[in-house]
Amino acid sequence: MPSKSPNFILILNDDMGYSDLGCYGGEVNTPSLNSLAEGGLRYTQFYNTARCCPSRASLLTGLHPHQADVGHMMGNDDVDGYLGDLNAQAVTIPEALKAAGYRNYMSGKWHVTRYTEQEDPKHNWPLQRGFDDFFGMIGGAANFWQVSTLAEGNERIDPLATPDDFFFTDAISDRAIQQITQHAADHRDLPFFQYVAYTAPHWPLHAHEEDIAKYKGRFDAGWDQLREERLQRMIDMGIIDPDWDLTDRDPDVGPWADQPHKEWEARRMEVYAAQIERMDRGIGRIIQSLKDTGQYENTVIIFLADNGGCAEELHETWGPGMMGKSIAEFTRDGRKVQIGNDPSVMPGGEETYQSYGVPWANVSNTPFRLYKHWVHEGGIATPFIVHWPAGIEAKGEFRTQCAQLPDVMATFLDLAGATYPTERAGQRVKPLEGFSIAPTFQDKDFGRKVLCWEHEGNKALRRGKWKLVCRHPGDWELFDMETDRTEMHDLAAEHPALVEELAALWQDWADRVGVIDWDKLCAMRKAK
Repeated sequence: MPSKSPNFILILNDDMGYSDLGCYGGEVNTPSLNSLAEGGLRYTQFYNTARCCPSRASLLTGLHPHQADVGHMMGNDDVDGYLGDLNAQAVTIPEALKAAGYRNYMSGKWHVTRYTEQEDPKHNWPLQRGFDDFFGMIGGAANFWQVSTLAEGNERIDPLATPDDFFFTDAISDRAIQQITQHAADHRDLPFFQYVAYTAPHWPLHAHEEDIAKYKGRFDAGWDQLREERLQRMIDMGIIDPDWDLTDRDPDVGPWADQPHKEWEARRMEVYAAQIERMDRGIGRIIQSLKDTGQYENTVIIFLADNGGCAEELHETWGPGMMGKSIAEFTRDGRKVQIGNDPSVMPGGEETYQSYGVPWANVSNTPFRLYKHWVHEGGIATPFIVHWPAGIEAKGEFRTQCAQLPDVMATFLDLAGATYPTERAGQRVKPLEGFSIAPTFQDKDFGRKVLCWEHEGNKALRRGKWKLVCRHPGDWELFDMETDRTEMHDLAAEHPALVEELAALWQDWADRVGVIDWDKLCAMRKAK
């Protein structure tokens, strides 16, 4: 192990499925992330929380989302756990590392506090939560050419005041590189933490034509054949057990052969792939900046996604009235933006606002069930890459230990020799929920025995090989994850005592972290 505390770069991307990256079996060209995987470790059972802002809150604080007051989204339900705003009893990674001498930088999507048209309080903007430099957006979604909640430091930026060639994915990469370079020039004696939070490939489907063109024809075989091909690559790589069944095509999606708009459908996936490749290219430039400044060897790089593939189909009713200013009405040159998944309009350009929808999210999450929002494997399983030349001897290996978002903060504090604080701004903080995964670098157990989730009434618990999971408002299902990780064979009826035991364990967790029954919460909202 190196004598000096390592640097950390935490790269999070937005709404990407488990198997989209080339190094996880996908069709997308991702040489930069592939190189990190080949030179480091790929985890096959790392989990997020199935939704954007709850995942970000958990990742940044080492707590479960409800403990950080982001139990659902950014709305304020006036009840603890669901205030839609990081609370004062949650400590962020940069706040904890700052006490250990770290400089802290962020570029990208924040989405753990509200953004309104008024001069709202900025108590939870990045600079107030431990970062020394910030560029990005405060909100959750935006036109890639016009970022509605764009900010630098504590100052808002008019999206039309940016350069004519502005594109958010590139801007995130550019600022991250600038931060790395500036740190080497001004603070080389100090370690740094950097959080790079891309919005790609979250809708809208926005990409440059030269990137889209690279995928012309790549998805013409359609989702049925592509899911089979992707599964085989995952089996060949050793990511998926050949005995696990491929999940069925989504029941709301017909066979590819019967689709009336094949060119439009394929184009949706072409743009999506182009979004990821553009991000990967930026990651490659970030890696090069580390090498150019002599900081590469002792930098821990972690990459993951905030939830599984997103099956949301956008409709023309999704507009400025529904989404606030996150959807621009006009392009930078004055053309009307066409909102919604209309097969007569090819996606990709600034004048469009579409998503890739259910059929392609089904491909992205191959071979798993369901999507973003749900806590079956398709909603919570994420690619997870760890790369650290100076600290990890293993190269190109897989790790199968089960871990989840709070474990990232615990790992950083462990490797930095930093202490998790007991107070923040005069208030006692909630105990850290994570376990350091550093022992897994040598393929050892790291202490986590149970993992739990809840989002919108969807709930799950994993203990050992057993996973108890419920798709709200349904019943508990039970799966043996060693023989059936694709969750195709419900064993709940065969093991009622085990279901009862694990359900009680989940309820104990839910009570402790502040989960409110989803139906009760919805009733409270209606009564307001």
